[in-house]
Amino acid sequence: MKLILLGAPGAGKGTQATKLSQKLSIPHISTGDIFRNNIKNSTELGKKAKEYIDKGMLVPDELTISIVKDRLMQDDCKNGFILDGFPRTIPQAEYLEKALNEMGTDIDHVVNVSVADEEIIKRMSGRRVCTNCGATFHTVFNPTKKDGICDNCNASVIQRDDDKEETVISRLKTYHEQTEPLIGFYSKRGKLLTVIGREEIEETSKAVIKVLGV
Repeated sequence: MKLILLGAPGAGKGTQATKLSQKLSIPHISTGDIFRNNIKNSTELGKKAKEYIDKGMLVPDELTISIVKDRLMQDDCKNGFILDGFPRTIPQAEYLEKALNEMGTDIDHVVNVSVADEEIIKRMSGRRVCTNCGATFHTVFNPTKKDGICDNCNASVIQRDDDKEETVISRLKTYHEQTEPLIGFYSKRGKLLTVIGREEIEETSKAVIKVLGV
């Protein structure tokens, strides 16, 4: 099964993609993770991507497209994949369609995880990440036992620049302008499935599994 997960930043796409990946035994391909790894390792791509991500802007197509195409051609994608964070614009979606067509395949379903802006701002601005092991916490929903200290490895937890409220608002504005039109794009192609993203992760997971019939 070849899937795309759509939704605003902070809607829970990554969490649901990870769960589906395990359930369906297909890779979860997150452009966000690819960029973060490059940023952590201070690669040229990482340095360029960081300039955009820290401002809440989309990474330009030319930095994103080549990574995705190369990834989809790897052996573990033969039985399917889950794209999370790509495509983010109509031109990217059209490119993806063309690339998959050249590979003799196509997307089966696009799952849109729908969450209100106010809820996303609350979720993301409270998110904290461990500087060492990468574990994520939340000041309201999943606080650390000791303030500012990771439960798993005792390293510091921080608020990422792209989780700060002003950046979240900027990212939502970018999403509505550039990514939200994909809902119509895939709806016209008869591929769109929509679920409401709940606060409880398991509730959202049940809804995703139900619409996919898996």
